[in-house]
Amino acid sequence: MKLGVVFPHNEIGTDPEAIKAYAQGAEELGADHMLIYDHVLGADPDRPGGFRGPYDKDVAFHEPFTVFSFMAAVTSTISFATCVLILPQRQTALVAKQAAQLAILSGNRFRLGIGSGWNHVEYEALGVPFEHRGTRQSEQVKLLRELWKEDSMSFNGDYHTVTKASILPRPSQSIPIWFGGGARSLLRRCAQLGDGWMPIGVPNETSADALSYMKEVRENAGLSWEGFGIQAQAQFARGTPERWARHAQSWKDMGCTHLAVATHNAGHTSVAQHLDAIKTYFDVVNN
Repeated sequence: MKLGVVFPHNEIGTDPEAIKAYAQGAEELGADHMLIYDHVLGADPDRPGGFRGPYDKDVAFHEPFTVFSFMAAVTSTISFATCVLILPQRQTALVAKQAAQLAILSGNRFRLGIGSGWNHVEYEALGVPFEHRGTRQSEQVKLLRELWKEDSMSFNGDYHTVTKASILPRPSQSIPIWFGGGARSLLRRCAQLGDGWMPIGVPNETSADALSYMKEVRENAGLSWEGFGIQAQAQFARGTPERWARHAQSWKDMGCTHLAVATHNAGHTSVAQHLDAIKTYFDVVNN
């Protein structure tokens, strides 16, 4: 099971040197990968009808493709993954172009983790209907892979039309696409179309049932489970060495391939403190 980190999006600030120090420090500590969360807009709670959600306009989210491109230039081994990019609210061809460029500049150190989202405020501002985002996502995955592969292609779907066109440059290999979420329809989509799953829960019976269901879907579709990844997360905040070790072992026993520790919301105020927390966690889980 490969250990990684979650970029502390709401605590890292905007100093490029701090972001550089964090990326290089995580790599030096042996982090295999780095996850970044994604939201384009934060809603003002004082809006017509009010607003309730896990974050609002006062929670910072750095733009994933830009930040990872910056990090790719100052690192050499750590890989990057969105966890998750809200794909249906974006233009698919543009995402294909951006992801391809990141894969090229990083030396294929990028996984595209995708989700369908929950925040209708973002969809409204980006000019995309909130409805049918699941079926739109399925079509997007198919189109992305065609754009990354074909010199010239045509695509006629329910949401996209491409007529004899493609992107250039293209990545030297198809970018892995992992799905985040836990709804039954999402799990089926993930099993049929994905290269991996990014669970939002803990290693419990619900997660085990989800894995069993996806294995069944893949088997029925003639798809191998071999090489299918599982990207879980751990929280440093309010944890203890015993809890971290037990949590990591539980995910490992369930077949988890990647586990990233999130150090934000634990009272850290500097890059050094975040890196110290990562080292503490890695030392516990690796022993």
